[in-house]
Amino acid sequence: MLKLKEFKDYLNFQEQVRENLKNLKELTDYFPDLLKENLNLLKEKGYLGVPYPKEYGGLGLDYLHYAIVIEEISKICPSTGLTVAAHTSLCSFPIFKYGNEEQKRKYLIPLAKGEKIGAMGLTEPNAGSDASAIELRAKKESNFYILNGTKRYITNSQEAEIFVIIGTLDRNLGKKGITAFIIEKNFKGFSIGKEEDKLGVRGSSTCELIFEDCQVPQENLLGKEGEGYKYIMETLDGGRISIAAFSLGIAKRAYEAILFWEKKRETKSEIVYRIIAEADNLIESASLLTYYAALLKNQGERADKESANAKLYASETAVKICDYALSLYGYYGISKELNLERFFRDAKICEIGEGTSEIMKLIIAREALKIFKF
Repeated sequence: MLKLKEFKDYLNFQEQVRENLKNLKELTDYFPDLLKENLNLLKEKGYLGVPYPKEYGGLGLDYLHYAIVIEEISKICPSTGLTVAAHTSLCSFPIFKYGNEEQKRKYLIPLAKGEKIGAMGLTEPNAGSDASAIELRAKKESNFYILNGTKRYITNSQEAEIFVIIGTLDRNLGKKGITAFIIEKNFKGFSIGKEEDKLGVRGSSTCELIFEDCQVPQENLLGKEGEGYKYIMETLDGGRISIAAFSLGIAKRAYEAILFWEKKRETKSEIVYRIIAEADNLIESASLLTYYAALLKNQGERADKESANAKLYASETAVKICDYALSLYGYYGISKELNLERFFRDAKICEIGEGTSEIMKLIIAREALKIFKF
């Protein structure tokens, strides 16, 4: 799609991003300090605030530019790609969309400039894909909200200094009790718990967040009380586009490995040609779905079905093509020397983060039924 003359500027931007990322480090899984180096490089290039206005420290570009950045980062280092996606889509976006001017000045500007890293605390031990089941309690007392509870599997926990946290004022209110807050890492009663020992994206930190009578100033209420569920849904809408782009980066890296394999072989294989054709078809389709969802996001429209379609298709494409590549390379593929095994492990998170594949199917079906008229 980017080859169409109408998208020439995006194609030029993609080439510029590739050039700017030549020094991005790959091996954050094995050398965690490299993530900090990568984030510093991305900060210099402005890639930690791509879709936000220049007045708030961003590049002032759109969501397709942002998807391209995530895709290109993830082709090199998926752990860094996931870190940037969570920072930009899950923390910066709700502050940009629902924060007041003071909150944007205080929090969005350093986030978009890359001076601080952000995270979102949504998932809990008993609330994963169902955001309405949140248990973290927020109680209003004088000029503060007192938060008690635990968040789990939170991306960027170690690196983040600013968190968007979702709690409930009253579980009996269901979705109408869900409320969002902006938390600083140094708030009293807030601490980072154990880090998860994950299968993939091991260079990206994932920890639990612990709230024990955490005092949150009233001015750190994000938006309005009881509207947090609406904020989550719109935030995840964009988050799924970023995971689709993340998946695309992984898929394209594995596809390049397949092409390299066949190019260097003296004896050509019809079986490998079929794999190449299928992989190419999958990637082209996933790209169209992802870029289309990003373009809808640019128009300010909700893209629930489109983002879910993109995330579902691109994530399953990443897993499938990584599997093909690993099979072609055999024992060499599963050795750490080639890095294919790392991309294979990283690909699995694509089907889980921002909602599992089964949840994506539910969203797609629900939205399709809403649209259908007879």
